[in-house]
Amino acid sequence: MFVAARSGSSGPSRDNGRAADHNEPVSTSNPDAGRDETEEERLDRKWNDLLQELRVMQTGAQLTAGFLLTLPFQSTFQKLDTFQTTLYLVLVVVAALTTAQVMAPVAIHRRLSGEHVKERLVSAAHRLVFGVLASLGVLITGMVVLIFDVVVDRPLAFVVGAGTAAVLAALLVVLPGRLTSER
Repeated sequence: MFVAARSGSSGPSRDNGRAADHNEPVSTSNPDAGRDETEEERLDRKWNDLLQELRVMQTGAQLTAGFLLTLPFQSTFQKLDTFQTTLYLVLVVVAALTTAQVMAPVAIHRRLSGEHVKERLVSAAHRLVFGVLASLGVLITGMVVLIFDVVVDRPLAFVVGAGTAAVLAALLVVLPGRLTSER
């Protein structure tokens, strides 16, 4: 026998015990509308979503940092001019700070575990994710500039870096903003 069940639901909806009509249109102005979950379940879901996003960003940050950390051990690293060396060192610091931002929600969670303040935890992690996205954007753009500066020349490096920054801004800021305004 096939039984259809929604995730996190084990019976009738919390609407006075009446079964929910799943064919009713769901409001698009509230992303949580139509969900049959308690406030605690909602916060748990949002926390798990944030953790998954941070895992993805952490991998990108770690790969980028790993790439940067291998550069001084290359024989051509000594040939970098002052601008290139300074840009490299700035990128190393940005990579370290990005990694710290990715780890911060876990540290906050460890500190606040059992304090019954998950709403504050989710809110803080949500804000930190925006910082991580901004840091990754700076890191990616800076790496493009450094690589093009070393391989081709500085003017092209700035042009390609500006183009990269524009594409990242469109993907990380403009597109999500438009999708939000369409709800």
